[in-house]
Amino acid sequence: MVDFTRLARALDGNPALQRRARLANLSLAVRSGEEVVGVRIGDRIAVSPDGASIAVFSLAASPGVWTEFARPTPPVGFQSLVAMQRVGHMTVDGDMLAWGRNLLFLEQVFAALRPEALPATVAPAGAPVIEDIVGRYMRLDLRGRPHRLYFEEAGQGIPLLCLHTAGSDGRQYRALLNDADITRRYRVIAFDLPWHGKSSPPPGFEREAYQLTTDAYVDIVMALSRALGLDRPVVMGCSIGGRAVLHLALRHGEHFRAAIGLQSATHADAGADTRLRDLGFMFRPDVHGQEAAAGSVACLISPTAPVADRWETLWHYMQGGPSVFLGDIHYYFVDGDLRNAALESLDTRKCPLYLLTGEYDLSATPELTAEVARLTRARHFEVMRGMGHFPMSESPAEFRRYLLPILDRIAAEAPG
Repeated sequence: MVDFTRLARALDGNPALQRRARLANLSLAVRSGEEVVGVRIGDRIAVSPDGASIAVFSLAASPGVWTEFARPTPPVGFQSLVAMQRVGHMTVDGDMLAWGRNLLFLEQVFAALRPEALPATVAPAGAPVIEDIVGRYMRLDLRGRPHRLYFEEAGQGIPLLCLHTAGSDGRQYRALLNDADITRRYRVIAFDLPWHGKSSPPPGFEREAYQLTTDAYVDIVMALSRALGLDRPVVMGCSIGGRAVLHLALRHGEHFRAAIGLQSATHADAGADTRLRDLGFMFRPDVHGQEAAAGSVACLISPTAPVADRWETLWHYMQGGPSVFLGDIHYYFVDGDLRNAALESLDTRKCPLYLLTGEYDLSATPELTAEVARLTRARHFEVMRGMGHFPMSESPAEFRRYLLPILDRIAAEAPG
């Protein structure tokens, strides 16, 4: 049986969580089979049976599910509260807005049910180091409108054009840009989509409701590649970027030397409970939309990801512009759906396709990527064990073990 009284110790030694708890002023119920406890959160956390009557929402799961959640390394589908809700292991009843408003905070609180982890060791920085990454801005017209795009690059050789995930930006590829084993053979380029990171929206954006479409995404990538004069680049993308590489290979396969899809799928698995997405809680005046966005994707990160890398990945989401993540997932869930596309027409002889997917991804699941590999006759498909939806940023050291053999293969096939 899971001891829910351990939640009372969640704030110990964590000033950031203590401040957030005071602002939360929240009561919820936790149901484990027949057992029901109330959790009152304020200056401190109190756990008692009599608190359930004033709960604004409840989290209900079987004792076995809570046991799996509380393991030091939870199995796939049990790695977070939202993950359990998403796959149907846990139900949420009551005020969904209050639940959505506190996703990331509650994930931190309920982590107290697991054995206390050893403090993460951070190596001293040592002498100052200036990285080889160069950041630049490009002014260009995209679809008839002026834009100012930001991109970073490092290295030389075969161009490797990197596409970030929904609601984030090119910083996700920081480790690749700093990897000498990659940059001695590849010119790594990571750019921020318009509205993301350091790429501003176009003039007049204040009158628009941002929505990313397939045509716009493909046009942006092609325009940037041509503006930079890239000669048969490799394109690599993750999540919405992993979907985009499929669209790019279908429409412009002759332009690319190869396509690497990270978390690629014809569509996203919406999960058993879609109320959080349907509620539109990420674009409300009474919700911190960017924190909510981070809370909604935290369930896709592997529980074994290094703590610092996990939180840097989430920080990028917390810095996103209002409604930008919402506009990106329009492409991910609606406009970019490839289930009715003729994927078998993708010519992988002209543009070889390589697919890598983390086993903890509940959105572009390994099963969905395996189907893409089958339909397209992909050159390579592999499930990355112990990894989630953001491999290049959540576990960069582990990710390179899977990526380097693919880059070696592409380089070996390049004309001399």
